[in-house]
Amino acid sequence: MCARKARATTAPAKPATKRYEALPEWLKDNEFIHGYYRCEWPMKETILSIFSIHNETLNVWSHLIGFLLFLCLTIFTAMVIPRDGSSSSSWSSRSGSAYWGDLVEMANMTVALRHEALAACFLLPPSAAAGPGLPEDGQQIPPSCPPNTSSSHHRHHGIQIQEQDTTGTATAAGGAGDPVTRWPLFAYLGGAMLCLLTSSACHLILCHSERTAYVTLRLDYAGIAALIVTSFYPLAYYSFLCAPGLRRLYMGSITALGAAAAAVSLVPAFQAPGLRPLRAALFSCMGASGAVPIAHKLVLYGGTAPGAVATAAYEALMGALYGLGVAVYAARVPERWAPGRFDLVGHSHQLFHLFVVAGAYAHYLAGVEYLKWRDVDKC
Repeated sequence: MCARKARATTAPAKPATKRYEALPEWLKDNEFIHGYYRCEWPMKETILSIFSIHNETLNVWSHLIGFLLFLCLTIFTAMVIPRDGSSSSSWSSRSGSAYWGDLVEMANMTVALRHEALAACFLLPPSAAAGPGLPEDGQQIPPSCPPNTSSSHHRHHGIQIQEQDTTGTATAAGGAGDPVTRWPLFAYLGGAMLCLLTSSACHLILCHSERTAYVTLRLDYAGIAALIVTSFYPLAYYSFLCAPGLRRLYMGSITALGAAAAAVSLVPAFQAPGLRPLRAALFSCMGASGAVPIAHKLVLYGGTAPGAVATAAYEALMGALYGLGVAVYAARVPERWAPGRFDLVGHSHQLFHLFVVAGAYAHYLAGVEYLKWRDVDKC
């Protein structure tokens, strides 16, 4: 008993949070958030602080929940969204050609069933002895078979040939074709999950040490670049499905820009608090460059393809949400207006996280619209 009491009294106390003025320089970022900072906590306590209250709690959970949301969307996309353009019950709108394909497919099934029934009439085994009510050749014919049915070998083969020719012709006329490839949308979902997970991890453990902060912040910037780059993949691939040169141009350009942004983020000075507007401007310009392929898409298809307009609407919503988030992040509002009042809930970085999740979801909806469009209207 005494030994247990001694161990209890010597157990290390839980690390306490600090105020902004007590922080080392490498941990100072927003002077309008005054308190509830974790500073150089042991790694175990740092990780377990995900369940405690501090000024990063909502930053961690907002993007962790966002990561789980996009993980569910990935599973949903892989397992529920139809894999071909002929699943009319799964899409909200279909073109006339797609409906015609469904009708032809049903006609094919009806013809095939009829031919199977006719074939059965000619494949019945002959009777051992002709009995009353049997035809002269001893073959028993069910009443459902057509009149004048005989067991003629020539006629039987004639029906087989007719069945093969008819079914083959109908199938060729009504084939819906293969679905458009899904990898650009899955690449985007992967980029979104990477961004959200690295962001959540960064906000959770960067307080552990200066070295940890250096590494996790670079991973955070790389995740942002991955989200922006992969956001272009559904846009460029599906919009210019029939123009491989343009598709490669747009996808290659944004990939190169993303790699350059990730490289710049490795420079230690890039994390300086005074460069917050520069960081916001860098990633904003990357995202805003998406206006070029969107406008190009509308010029090519805006008047002829409803899918082009629907996807552009979701992409405009995404851009507006991202833009609002970046503006709030760069201006550091509302904490700038009432320093210390939004330390735990409602400060700019938390709002920025919510805008990011909402914008990423809007872009996922654009990706679903791309599948609806290109599963039906291919080159």
